[in-house]
Amino acid sequence: MEIPEIIKEIRKRTGDSQKTLAAALNVNFATVNRWETGKFEPSPIALDGLRAYCKHRGIDYAEFEGNTIRTGKETVLLYHGSKSGITGDIKPISRELCDFGKGFYMGTEQMQPLTLICNFPDAKLYTVKADLTGLRVLDIEVGIDWALLIAYYRGKMESVKGSDIYRKYAGMADDCDMITGYIANDRMFIVLDRFFSGEITDIALINSLSALKLGKQYVALTDKACRQIEIVEEKAIGETERGELRLASQAHRQEGIRQADEICRKYRREGRFFDEILGGGV
Repeated sequence: MEIPEIIKEIRKRTGDSQKTLAAALNVNFATVNRWETGKFEPSPIALDGLRAYCKHRGIDYAEFEGNTIRTGKETVLLYHGSKSGITGDIKPISRELCDFGKGFYMGTEQMQPLTLICNFPDAKLYTVKADLTGLRVLDIEVGIDWALLIAYYRGKMESVKGSDIYRKYAGMADDCDMITGYIANDRMFIVLDRFFSGEITDIALINSLSALKLGKQYVALTDKACRQIEIVEEKAIGETERGELRLASQAHRQEGIRQADEICRKYRREGRFFDEILGGGV
């Protein structure tokens, strides 16, 4: 659900007016009105307050952020980076320990794949058209499910293999042709690793996700999904451009790390650590 619908649903269940909800969250009436009309989005701090308010009123905020399996009915223009170019048919053959397992990865922004291939002399950038018609698509929202699904695919949950929480994420994409979710790019990769190693909590992680505004990726998991991907353009990446991309990527990475460090320090005493989640479930 989008924020305006979430605010309306919360008020419907509690019977609160916008003014009453604003007072409970220690914001002004105009702020809640802007959230509900879609003119403004709550900050990470405001979202934390909204979640706490829901918990106090017996509402599970997580249901508003639920992941959905839908049947695609759209065509999207995306970007794919290859270290040496695509030969033959498109196949779901990336490394297994990628964000969402073995598949064919595409991003919504050109910089996503470019930063991954800028160190390779034969790198190529592809613009592709993906037809989602008839595909079962798992749309995974940013949040703890997103982080734990990545943890599963990256092999970080082997210590609890066979448990309920392991089975939940192992089967989350069963029978799906594609996953769409936010990309764990080079900025977020470091924050995720800190979460997996027990340095930061889930609250620090989720607030970092919100602040870093990650782009989205589409991952074709099956041959069926790959057959519905058409290459629109192929572009070789020259040495000069690759050098500029390396510098831009490094600067972007450092700024992202700085932002994430500030957020992690702020929330270092709130939430649960990765091992606690694995031991207690979600």
